[in-house]
Amino acid sequence: MSVSVTMPRLGESVSEGTVTRWLKKEGERVEADEPLLEVSTDKVDTEIPSPTAGIVSAIRVAEDETVEVGAELATIDEGGSAGGTPTPVVAEQMAEEPVAEQTGQTEPAEPPAAAEPPADAPAAESPAALVEPAIPASPSGAGQRDGDAAYVTPLVRKLAAERGVDLGSISGTGVGGRIRKQDVLEATPADRPAPTDRPAQPPPQRQPSAVPAPAASAAHLRGRTEKLSRLRTVIAKRMTESLQVSAQLTTVTEADITILARLRERAKAEFEQREGVRLSFLPFFAAAACDALRAHPMVNSSIDIAEGTVTYHDAVHLGIAVDTDRGLLVPVIQDAGDLNLSGLARKIADLAERTRNSAVSPDELGGGTFTLTNTGSRGVLFDTPIINQPQVGILGTGSVVKRPVIIDDPELGEVTAVRSIVYLALTYDHRIVDGADAARFLTTVRRRLEEGAFESQLGW
Repeated sequence: MSVSVTMPRLGESVSEGTVTRWLKKEGERVEADEPLLEVSTDKVDTEIPSPTAGIVSAIRVAEDETVEVGAELATIDEGGSAGGTPTPVVAEQMAEEPVAEQTGQTEPAEPPAAAEPPADAPAAESPAALVEPAIPASPSGAGQRDGDAAYVTPLVRKLAAERGVDLGSISGTGVGGRIRKQDVLEATPADRPAPTDRPAQPPPQRQPSAVPAPAASAAHLRGRTEKLSRLRTVIAKRMTESLQVSAQLTTVTEADITILARLRERAKAEFEQREGVRLSFLPFFAAAACDALRAHPMVNSSIDIAEGTVTYHDAVHLGIAVDTDRGLLVPVIQDAGDLNLSGLARKIADLAERTRNSAVSPDELGGGTFTLTNTGSRGVLFDTPIINQPQVGILGTGSVVKRPVIIDDPELGEVTAVRSIVYLALTYDHRIVDGADAARFLTTVRRRLEEGAFESQLGW
């Protein structure tokens, strides 16, 4: 019997996809769940698994060809030879948690070279990598589709098998009702022991999101000319569009966060033990930004010149720039203004980790109203980040460094003291945000950080 492999829907708003690479040739054997081809859309780059085992009898779409969702890509002969009437099967509707394309940003926010890295996540911007796609729960892949919830990734199916969870009994919480890893974990019987084939070991400690893996050497690129990757093409296009569509400029201030730095130093060990994530400076920056955005709604807005309107957003949906080995991405913390410091720290760590592991959904990479990028993660003092359209502002936080500063002591007068200093750089759209508005916003952020009044949010 021949099985038809069709172009999957890789996002709710995606209507077509481009075949970027075939991983199997006509006449080659492919196993069920084995990657068959790579597909790219304006939202997701992903591998499409084979829905069944057999021989690739025909490839219908050439590389670099774009076709609509549902179009036949190939046929697989389960009997080992070509022929027969194809049975339509969607190999995958969408990765369980695919990675969306770039949105807009500029600098990675990884940990600073000197002193303590100020952030959990890195900088802003760009597209996606290949992610493990979802496939039919049926082993053969040829079963009738009863909705997105019937489609799970091999990782989720393996986890469910290990924990004795019936996938048919779970209501998925993912996009379109898709079953996610967390759904399986929550459905695991409380009295079920850990899988016997794994040695008992203490719960793994979450690695600090701010600390990236060592970058691979790029020395091999010297002297080479190669085709610009699709992701880099998208980055170039969107960054240029951002500069062309809005009047961007950057205002910089510096903040003396010595009180905050001392509070963090005292609280970070207890915080990590209690919350399971390290306490970097980034959650403090995020909390201060959310407070300032509520006070200055013009910075938390979007402008539509064609319609002649400006929308002042009621909620703060905060984009956090994250550096990955595939490119810079900006996952979004929905309703970040409603979270306390602990909630922001957990959310930042979770999104940063899942973004680096290609495990965020397109919905989590869109809908932001303002972006925060930790440009000081590599020891940089400040830069001029590019706005993530259609937002009108992006805040870059520099490296936290100790410097001798002249302060006015009430008893000693003007004295020189060592203080913890950070630069705050706001790039804003001058079409709606005036220079005075930008200055007032930065002043609010600076004062919030300099006061360092976060004890109650730390449980102190």
